[in-house]
Amino acid sequence: MADQRPKSRDEIIQQDMKDLHRLGYAQQLFREMGGFSNFAISFSIISILTGAILLFGYGLQFAGPIMNTYGWPLVSFFVICIAASMAELASAYPTAGGLYFWAHRLGGYKWAWVTAWFNMLGQIMITAGINFAAAIYIAGAINRLFGTAIDTTNTWAMVITMIVIMIPQMLINIFGIKLTARLSDFSVYWHIGGVLVMALLLGIFGKHAQPLSFLFQGVTTVNPADLTGSFFAGPFEFQSIMMKIPGMVGLYAGGGLVLAFVLGTLQAQWTYTGYDASAHVAEETVMARLNSAWGVFLSVAVSFVVGYIMLIILTLRIPGGLDGIAATVDAANSPAVLYIVYSNFDNIWFGHIIAIIIGVAMWLCGLSSITSMSRMWFAFARDDGMPGSSLIKQIHPTLRTPVWSIIITCILAVLLTVWSALYTVVVAVSTTALYLAYGIPIYLNVRNKLRNQGEHTESQNAPWSLKGLGVPVNIIAIAWIVFITILFSIPPNELAGWSIIIVGVFMLLYWQLDAKRRFKGPKASAEEDLRRIEAQMAAAAKGAQD
Repeated sequence: MADQRPKSRDEIIQQDMKDLHRLGYAQQLFREMGGFSNFAISFSIISILTGAILLFGYGLQFAGPIMNTYGWPLVSFFVICIAASMAELASAYPTAGGLYFWAHRLGGYKWAWVTAWFNMLGQIMITAGINFAAAIYIAGAINRLFGTAIDTTNTWAMVITMIVIMIPQMLINIFGIKLTARLSDFSVYWHIGGVLVMALLLGIFGKHAQPLSFLFQGVTTVNPADLTGSFFAGPFEFQSIMMKIPGMVGLYAGGGLVLAFVLGTLQAQWTYTGYDASAHVAEETVMARLNSAWGVFLSVAVSFVVGYIMLIILTLRIPGGLDGIAATVDAANSPAVLYIVYSNFDNIWFGHIIAIIIGVAMWLCGLSSITSMSRMWFAFARDDGMPGSSLIKQIHPTLRTPVWSIIITCILAVLLTVWSALYTVVVAVSTTALYLAYGIPIYLNVRNKLRNQGEHTESQNAPWSLKGLGVPVNIIAIAWIVFITILFSIPPNELAGWSIIIVGVFMLLYWQLDAKRRFKGPKASAEEDLRRIEAQMAAAAKGAQD
């Protein structure tokens, strides 16, 4: 009779290590995360108290209340399809740098290389966007709390603030996954509890209450056509090139509320980024085949519910109704959510409490983003996929963290922030790059399914499986990714489009001139080689402790 007793934690970890060995890698990172911690890191990066809060005014200015009432659930539906498609792949291939590895197994090393570079760019830009936005928000909150006059419009001042914010995030990531996991766990309770506190304070003490019918009204406060004349790259201003395409002027002039609504979906779409983190920390997760998959999927599903509650509550508390939207989205009152919050309370401390809740959530979001970013870069460097791989792939013998990957990616995130003078462009670039990385392995998987050839996910190799729903869900996911790639590359985010094109040209040149001669994808190692690597790591750790 088969042994029916539950497996111990050590036995489960041994099975995880065997799964990792079958994929060709040694267990170099500490496997400390449980299922909740894996979910927590993606949930923290999605951070409904970061993206949805910071871009609340962006969506509101284009389409009014319906941006939150209809836009959030609409985008959520498509993102859930993408997350489900990725979860299935995470279950089949539970390894750090998941997307890149998935693409290799499903389509070969060329697809893997392209996926990795889009993922690397997206990870850097999303970390830059989160922490630069956190710098602006926290500086503005400090002004409200202490009456200071920090200039949040000064890019260099905000970059310095961003560096100050990132230093402790970087150090925590360096000194161990245990503390990072605990803070990610705490972040879940902080986000959900924070939304509850916000709801109670606004519900009981809020002065401005709009009728439910307000949620179903649309109004364009800022016309998209007014944002198409030029764009900025760092300190330089350029005239729009895309608006010279035949039909574009007419589209923006006559698009009305429909076009404005579609452009405003960037608010929700950027919020839903970074949930690939659950796959990137798979090698640090116990029972990774199931827990990483559920982490990807549930982080999106839970964010949809909690985020929708938060957005509806905030929308119903906009001062002045439709007439008050102009003041709410005015740059002088930025961020819009704090304007709404402080306008609703006679007791200013209620506003301060919410401001602090949001600020802490943003910092925790940045912390988790660095974790995901550094693991993805480490995984690609481990297979010598980028310049400087020999340094980036190093694991500290006692801390068992990719120290140089953490340091280098944090520096790059700061440097890339200077590229764009507009925060929404950073957002659009990170969204586009990440979703291209998400879309490539999903496309390869459904392609192989339909052709019935090559590797693809099925119940036998993916314990977390979509089964018969896989193909239609995959196709919906791919169609949405194609749509948003085009949408977020046109005015007012034209710089994002040109940035992606520049990256594509760079990738093509780098591949032709150098990478294709060196890079052949993940390197499968023999079992004895993997065990030797693990023994060397253990010996180095013991020697460092002695």
